[in-house]
Amino acid sequence: MEQGPNVKGHGLRGIARLRAAYRNSVAGFGDIWRGEEAFRIEVIVLLLSLPVAIWLGETMLARAALVVSVLCVLIVEILNSAIETVVDRIGAERHELSRIAKDLGSLAVLLATIAAGLIWLAALWDRFAG
Repeated sequence: MEQGPNVKGHGLRGIARLRAAYRNSVAGFGDIWRGEEAFRIEVIVLLLSLPVAIWLGETMLARAALVVSVLCVLIVEILNSAIETVVDRIGAERHELSRIAKDLGSLAVLLATIAAGLIWLAALWDRFAG
């Protein structure tokens, strides 16, 4: 479906398109910050984990893996929130496909969290037992 230039940056090119994309990203951050407590908690975890990652990681690669693992949880949480928003936009009535879509988004967050936990456990192992 073709959309006109008045729809969130569509039809823009070059720097103007980048500026519009940046504004949309900032608006998205505001939306998720206001609407998702889980996201706010995960941002706090990320901020608290930064100094721990610097101390815990024995190499720059290990430090990066620790930080990126937490960032991945945030990214998946954002995608999960997007799925929930679209499903809610479609309608308020209960539907099995809506439940499945939301449950799969939630599962993705859980798996990203488990993966991050495994990376942190491996770094702890390397630091104290390796």
